[in-house]
Amino acid sequence: MKFHNGEEFDADSVVYTLNFVADPKNKAVTQQNVNWIDKVEKLDKYKVRLTTKEPFPGAKEYLSTTVAIHPAKYYQEVGPQGMNAKPVGSGPYKVTDYQPGKSITLQRNTDYFKDSPKGQPTIGKIVIRFIPDRQTQMAEVLSGGQDFIMSVPQDQAEQMKAVPTLQVVSGKTMRIVFMQMNIREGTPAPQLKDIRVRQAILHAIDRQAIVKNIVGEGGELLNTLCTPSQVGCTQEGATMYPYDPALSRKLLAEAGYPDGFDIDIAAYRERNQTEAIINYLRAVGIRAKLNFLQYAAMRDMSRSNKTALTHQTWGSNLVNDVSASTPVYFGGGSDDVTRDPEVIALLKEGDHTIDPAARKAAYQKALARLSAQAYGAPLWLLPAYYVATKDLDFKAYPDELVRFWDMRWK
Repeated sequence: MKFHNGEEFDADSVVYTLNFVADPKNKAVTQQNVNWIDKVEKLDKYKVRLTTKEPFPGAKEYLSTTVAIHPAKYYQEVGPQGMNAKPVGSGPYKVTDYQPGKSITLQRNTDYFKDSPKGQPTIGKIVIRFIPDRQTQMAEVLSGGQDFIMSVPQDQAEQMKAVPTLQVVSGKTMRIVFMQMNIREGTPAPQLKDIRVRQAILHAIDRQAIVKNIVGEGGELLNTLCTPSQVGCTQEGATMYPYDPALSRKLLAEAGYPDGFDIDIAAYRERNQTEAIINYLRAVGIRAKLNFLQYAAMRDMSRSNKTALTHQTWGSNLVNDVSASTPVYFGGGSDDVTRDPEVIALLKEGDHTIDPAARKAAYQKALARLSAQAYGAPLWLLPAYYVATKDLDFKAYPDELVRFWDMRWK
């Protein structure tokens, strides 16, 4: 194997890359993806030894999905900025032009090895354009200026089904939607400290109706706070909270809020879904007010103990292992607004237990307690919508990563 600049892909590049990203001073964007690495050593030209800081059974999953190996010589010469300006990889396509914020041009790598599981790509040239405005995206695909767009809002995707030159594909994703409820000391909503209030919130939302009418095809209800496909994710022993507004009002009255109360709900995407949740909460007397923010602003508010309810998604790194999702929000870190010692201990046990059965048992207990205590509201899996010319043959994958090498012209 060779990188696109001719540099050989061997142990030197693996050792250099993994040690570089695992060093906190180099500020890898998502530290949780690599902070389990202690050191990586070269054994021979094509063999390395990776040592973890403690037992970490999710290692292979993280390595296979979150870490791109850089060419060591080139990266040391140009650094992160140079690599960003002129990326060099080893895959079926190579970058021939990059206009920051505008476009990336890919050219088929004719030297890519034929026996790869990916195979050699068939499309010769791909231009990826960054078009922030949704309406402009739709206009481009309607006029033939673009052949493929992704993450299309559900309502727009439905409209595109009537266009004879286009195809609309929806697919399930690994991206879960959920609400966190801040019960820390100093929470802006002390009402949430009462389990009956948290249960009332869960019973107040008609999740099935929202999935059917708003989320759309490919949406799927969740009963626990993890992605169903993830290793360790289970709804075994979970407490179910069916839509029951009468029970919701009863629980609020028992908690001392027969007339409901006011509360803020922070969100950063899928605004129509948040607004539907707000309508259901208001119907039982919980007068929720929307605070719609950029993600970074919402995250910072939450970490500063200034949010009550947060409506958000997980899916940023799409690792198919529970250690990548549930512990981020309930494992005692900066994004945990619950801080339950029992849950934290169980999640840590699951993260670092090698025996599969014991690991599964630890996660099952943690997820069951999260559910029984109504610490958060598992909502649904988000679908992804793609609109493309009918001449393009492609497949939607749950991790939402586009496989250009897998595309064909019909």
